[in-house]
Amino acid sequence: MAELSGIRVAVLATNGFEEVELTKPRQALIDAGAEVKVISPVPGEIYGMHHHDKAGKVKVDLPLQQASQEEFDAVLLPGGALNADDLRDWREAQNFVRQADDAGKPIAVICHGGWLLVSANITKGRTMTSWPTIRYDIINSGANWEDREVLRDRNWVSSRKPDDIPAFNREMISVFSELGKQGRRAA
Repeated sequence: MAELSGIRVAVLATNGFEEVELTKPRQALIDAGAEVKVISPVPGEIYGMHHHDKAGKVKVDLPLQQASQEEFDAVLLPGGALNADDLRDWREAQNFVRQADDAGKPIAVICHGGWLLVSANITKGRTMTSWPTIRYDIINSGANWEDREVLRDRNWVSSRKPDDIPAFNREMISVFSELGKQGRRAA
């Protein structure tokens, strides 16, 4: 795996995230040497889901309202329909991903997480994948949608579902290593 030492990753999430789509990529990033912070509009802890059932909780490291994308080199957006539907309505979350994308920072998104990119109005002309039920939201936002396990488009990595996590993690770490380190050198 690529070395991510010195790379700071922001995980934007709130209640109702798909548990494995946050915990497994976060652990893969930590194992590769990244510093990972969970950022949420909800203080304290947020709860995950295992499909339709509540699952474990994750500690929030930084309130969304105090977070700045300038403090991070890359962004991870886990899925979960409840999480993504709530997070996409937060102007601070929209601004965070918009500014990160404008700066060319890598963004990894899985499942329903793409809703935030749609709401941030940054998907036009991009190619991505997602959970199939949000493909029309992505297409209607001006993006191209493909049904693929993992897909890279410039600084973005997207994936569909929990079964895709091994491929998603490999590509995410590769892109974060390549682009996250470029951003660190430029700063």
